[in-house]
Amino acid sequence: MKTKFTFILSMFALLLATACQSAATGELEIRANGEGFVREGFVSKDGWQIDFDHVYVSLSDIGAYQTDPPFDAESGAAPSGTAVELSNAITLDLAEGGPDADTILISTESGVPIGQFNAVSWQMAPASNGPIEGQTIQLVGIASKDGETINFTINIDESYGYTCGEFVGDERKGFVTEDAAGDVELTFHFDHVFGDFETAMDEAINVSAVGFDPLAALSNNGELNIGQSDLESQLSAEDFDKMFNNLQTLGHVGEGHCYEAARGWSGNK
Repeated sequence: MKTKFTFILSMFALLLATACQSAATGELEIRANGEGFVREGFVSKDGWQIDFDHVYVSLSDIGAYQTDPPFDAESGAAPSGTAVELSNAITLDLAEGGPDADTILISTESGVPIGQFNAVSWQMAPASNGPIEGQTIQLVGIASKDGETINFTINIDESYGYTCGEFVGDERKGFVTEDAAGDVELTFHFDHVFGDFETAMDEAINVSAVGFDPLAALSNNGELNIGQSDLESQLSAEDFDKMFNNLQTLGHVGEGHCYEAARGWSGNK
């Protein structure tokens, strides 16, 4: 009897090991998207044509998760479940490529379990090296209106932390199968900061946006090179709050809102 029991136990262990070894896996692409506002340019709520040469963002601790039940970003909790995590810090230029450029591939992770990755998280903090060392965000470009042109470089050194649920858009994302890679997207909405001339002025995105007029007023001979501390001291308190409240809402998953650790749920802004 003992020998038979030992044999059955051994077979069970072998079957379990075989099942673990043959568990289906696939690939997950982690991507970033600054959208057309960044790659193509746009007109701010107050009529400035804004074209970016560079939109740098410093990212770290990117995570993608399979959660059950679906993750509620508004809760402010950290996602839990099967995770793919990238601990290294990277700096991306969201403006790279033309209007038809694909979203930016951050990483392709192999051997991840099949299923839907329906939550993501990431951190933004001042870069320790690279083109924007000491900064979290750097916007470089040209703004023009009524014959006036301003070359601008705007530096932001504030830190942000985003936790987000499933991508919201024309199609669902995050599905990994044995035959096809899934993808998740870190989306950045820079129109929140400057507003959008093509949207009604009484829409929330324009009511809360700072526009570009207050920044243009800080320029000198067509040049504006400014950092966060000078923005705080030179902008009015109202305009500074508008700008930084909306910088907090940059992080999205498509049109899906995220929870930002420093200032809270961004869906109500």
